[in-house]
Amino acid sequence: MTIAFACVLFMGLLPYVAAGIAKKGFEGYDNGQPRIWLAKQTGFRARANAAQANLFESLPFFFAAVIIASVMHAPQARIDLLALGFVIARIAYLICYIANWPTTRSIVWLCGIACVVAIFFQI
Repeated sequence: MTIAFACVLFMGLLPYVAAGIAKKGFEGYDNGQPRIWLAKQTGFRARANAAQANLFESLPFFFAAVIIASVMHAPQARIDLLALGFVIARIAYLICYIANWPTTRSIVWLCGIACVVAIFFQI
């Protein structure tokens, strides 16, 4: 498994980390209607839930970039490096979202997107 493919696996699981943070402690959690419960949350729980949604939204673009670059035999070392950059940016993004640092969050979001675009430019 390449580093980039490991990053794909990791990124596929990261939104579930955000979901776990949103449900931390399960105080009053309603497993029968989890989306309604999450929609009523505020503070870090609401931000973690929003981060979860955004993490899921970013996956298709990243997955496509890694797969297409791999199929087109782009330089693997560059794909790996840029995929790691994306993962680091998305972890930082999750931290910034939960910590309520919107400006920093936007900057690391941009860094993550730049990594994905750069993967496409390796083709």
